[in-house]
Amino acid sequence: MKKCIIHIARFGSTFALRFSILLLGATSSVADEIEEVIVTAEFREVSVLETGNSISVIGSEIIAHREARHLEQLLNLVPNVNYSSGASRGRFIQIRGIGERSQFIEPMNPSVGILIDGVDFSGVGGAATTMDLSQVEILRGPQGTLFGASALAGMISLKSNDPTPEFESSIETSFGADGLRTFGGVVSGPVNADLGFRLAVLKHEGDGYITNDFLGRDDTNDLDELSLRGKLHWQVNDDLDISLTSVYVDVDNGYDAFSLDNTRHTLSDQPGHDRQESKALSAKLTWGASDRIDVVALISYSDSDLEYGYDEDWSYVGLCNGTACDFSLWGFDWEYSSVDNYQRDRENITMDLRLVSQDGGKLFNGSSDWVAGAYVRDQDVSLLRQYTYAAGDFISSFDTRNSALYGQLDTYLSDTLTLSTGLRLERRSSDYDDSDGVRHDTSENLWGGRLALIASPTDDMLVYGLISRGYKAGGVNSDPALTTQAREFDTEDMWNLEIGIKGDWMAGQLQTQIAVFYQKRDEVQVKQSLVEPIAGSICPCSFTDFFDNAAEGSNYGIELEMSWQPSDGLRFYGNIGLLETEFDDFSSFTHVSADPENGVTVDLSGRDQAHAPSYQYAVGAEWHVLERLAFSLDLEGKDEFYLSPRHEQKTDSYGLLRAKLRYQSDQWEISLWGRNLTDEDVIVRGFGSFGNDPRKLYTTEPYYQYGEPRVYGVTAKASF
Repeated sequence: MKKCIIHIARFGSTFALRFSILLLGATSSVADEIEEVIVTAEFREVSVLETGNSISVIGSEIIAHREARHLEQLLNLVPNVNYSSGASRGRFIQIRGIGERSQFIEPMNPSVGILIDGVDFSGVGGAATTMDLSQVEILRGPQGTLFGASALAGMISLKSNDPTPEFESSIETSFGADGLRTFGGVVSGPVNADLGFRLAVLKHEGDGYITNDFLGRDDTNDLDELSLRGKLHWQVNDDLDISLTSVYVDVDNGYDAFSLDNTRHTLSDQPGHDRQESKALSAKLTWGASDRIDVVALISYSDSDLEYGYDEDWSYVGLCNGTACDFSLWGFDWEYSSVDNYQRDRENITMDLRLVSQDGGKLFNGSSDWVAGAYVRDQDVSLLRQYTYAAGDFISSFDTRNSALYGQLDTYLSDTLTLSTGLRLERRSSDYDDSDGVRHDTSENLWGGRLALIASPTDDMLVYGLISRGYKAGGVNSDPALTTQAREFDTEDMWNLEIGIKGDWMAGQLQTQIAVFYQKRDEVQVKQSLVEPIAGSICPCSFTDFFDNAAEGSNYGIELEMSWQPSDGLRFYGNIGLLETEFDDFSSFTHVSADPENGVTVDLSGRDQAHAPSYQYAVGAEWHVLERLAFSLDLEGKDEFYLSPRHEQKTDSYGLLRAKLRYQSDQWEISLWGRNLTDEDVIVRGFGSFGNDPRKLYTTEPYYQYGEPRVYGVTAKASF
């Protein structure tokens, strides 16, 4: 923890200064209590301050305050949560330094699970729009008991608003820089005394932040996203209620993100795309079978068609004319031209049957609540890859079946002390085959669990100690060019040790959470790439991506969150995440400095893991200047971090400033807002181990994909 302590000292003065500036607007009037936040992703709905786990909850007010249209625009609010783009949206998520950074040909088992109204969207986060959300819950650390193989690093649950007992409706529209435009609407109310409905729609468009100089266009990296959701809630009788949710997401975004000159100006003659069409349906049945148990059944189905393609050369035929790579100077062509396109179809069916104890069903003389359940998932993924330099189309299928039994027992040792134990036993089978003749069938038994001791010395304070275990299934690398040894990678597992304190202070005005954690990883799954010449070209620009196992890794740090409401018209919030990560034993033969042909590897033991900043923070305040006029100001930032274990390129540290001025009446509101007001260049993905510019004779240099620049706009909303 030595480096973490240094970061605390280094960052503390800056944080204190910024926070004290925000405090200047504080008033001394009597404040209302902060509204209690309920977590829905656990086995039982409980207050976030009553859970022995590290959980962040982002409510609808914060989502609206940030003008967020997608999950990626909320993640910086949560300590030790990062993301990478590799697509039009940042849908590859890392929690405490653990998670994928991109996906191409390999079948992938995600490290971070994503649920949208109970539907499993892990690995297809493009569907994670913020339309009509009530809250986003982010659970950090392995969720081996709750969610299993797709939650080694943590889990994210997006919950939408439920039908209302009274009729209500609203419409919303936004306009902003770079052609940003949004239209949405919600209708909710009762059909009769027992049946309620809710319908929501959101259309979000934008030209993007890239200018394609070759085509003379400014919309080759555009956004075009449509989200629809319908919900029904039927109170059949006093003991039985049924909830149905349907979701439709249609994304047709451009992808023209990389520039040979590392600017927001590209030269692609065949700009890429990032498309997703997802249809999902879920049903939740809750039956109060008796005063002893409730029966909860969840069934979901989703079908996602994804298409991802890009211009591999980032340029056009004729780029070399009049430059250092001109044919007349060399007698041969330096430039190449190719596109790479991936089409995936993913079908996912899940069934979860859960028994939840009630007061009459507690065990051991009424001292223990319990949960017992069974889970089944069947997922089929098919892939069609079309690549300019391939001999033909590549086709693969990857089918997985997961079945699990799980349980949790919460024993009340005293009025102030609870012991929580959980265990999940999972059987996973997978079948893989492709057009290159690769076949791989495997079955394995997996297990995860938790042991937590939770103390409540007062009604407003909770202290917990937690030991938990998570896992991430192994798999197969599909490329037949790999060696036999590199074709398979093993299951990764992780132990998490955590202590935390949560409190509700100052008569409910101040809420805080502090967690300190240490995670030990075994058989760490690391994405690797081999850079090879393209056939018939001298360009070393072809990648063979695969997963490998490093022996061990360590991830440890501190997380602090707070929310303070000193008066009715003033609220402060903030978080700090400190993180140290390292490979404990890892010799890489794919690092840019390695020489595998001569048996020379690069020892990465002790080096930071990729996409794991040593610190990140977010602080903000909202001040009601007048009864109907409010102003908010946020500052968020991160330390530099490695982009990949293949090279030494890092991002720059950064701080982003955003502000919003809002006027609200009884039925309508209008807002002026801006994000990244200082127009910082934020790197969200990058390469550092190859050259792609023939004008520089393919000299190895870094290339970066940048996030959102300065954006500003206006939003209007009316409620009826």
